[in-house]
Amino acid sequence: MKLLILRFSSIGDIVLTTPVIRCLKNKFPEAEIHYATKEAFKNILQHNPYLTKIHSLQDSMVRLAETLKKESFDYIIDLHHNQRTLQLKFILNTPSSSFDKINLEKWLMVNFKINQLPKQHIVDRYLKACKEFEIINDGEGLDYFISQDDHVNVESIFPDLRNGYIAWVIGAKQNTKKFPPDKIARILSQIEYPVVLLGGKEDFGQGESIISAIQNSRSKVFNACGKYSLNQSASLVQQAKLVLTNDTGLMHIAAAFKKPIISFWGNTIPEFGMSPYYGRHQVTNKRFEIKDLNCRPCSKLGYDACPKGHFDCMNKLDEPEIVSSIQHFLRTDTFTV
Repeated sequence: MKLLILRFSSIGDIVLTTPVIRCLKNKFPEAEIHYATKEAFKNILQHNPYLTKIHSLQDSMVRLAETLKKESFDYIIDLHHNQRTLQLKFILNTPSSSFDKINLEKWLMVNFKINQLPKQHIVDRYLKACKEFEIINDGEGLDYFISQDDHVNVESIFPDLRNGYIAWVIGAKQNTKKFPPDKIARILSQIEYPVVLLGGKEDFGQGESIISAIQNSRSKVFNACGKYSLNQSASLVQQAKLVLTNDTGLMHIAAAFKKPIISFWGNTIPEFGMSPYYGRHQVTNKRFEIKDLNCRPCSKLGYDACPKGHFDCMNKLDEPEIVSSIQHFLRTDTFTV
């Protein structure tokens, strides 16, 4: 049997599909499982032992379709379910199934605050798309595999981190998902524990501004934004004692490594089904969000700036409570209730 999974983007969404890959392979060990994604995200899956082959979308959907057609797949599992995957499935003319994107439910929640969202994580909706194969959730959570070449020797780069550190993911694709840098600086000025800031090249300047704002404190903060590849950043997440993060890809990578997480939620809400996912594993984690804002969620994805201009969903998050939660965890490995 030869199966094709489709998910073109983005980092977190692809990581959230990994239980499907594993559960299919464990049930059908002899099956070939292929995965098609954008070239930019191929490295997320390149070391996944459950995959037979990864196909990348570069500049032409037609060219990708020609390549895939030569494989003669028995079945397609569409975990993206958009116009491009519909086009691809039409060209391949292969039996297929798709996952439910709950677009109507999200639209009702965003525009009218009518909550018809299913109480179901997106991982379970992905697995439901495989009902043809009668696979069940094995409860092992998410997978993320990196090579030894991607392992970052933290001690050799930052000796102050040898006894442990916090990873704080300051980046996100949309600004309305980002915890404000001035709040980060005020929180870190009260934390006497090493911290590594993570994000893309576009976040480096913000990382520097955070460090400048706390330069007279006793905190030790290192700006790693844009200095490492995704898999190397994943290595820094894997070695952290605690991960603080926006609703973004590295949050799901942290969950795949079963790391304790403090997550910050701005314009998006966990009820969309994309909160940190550990499966059956009991891992301590804590969410910070302002639940009673009548403008939240304002989008299922995010904006460059708050549509209302006040950004209360992030600005009103309780800094003393965040500090208390971090300090309590560093003492006890659990969060303040």
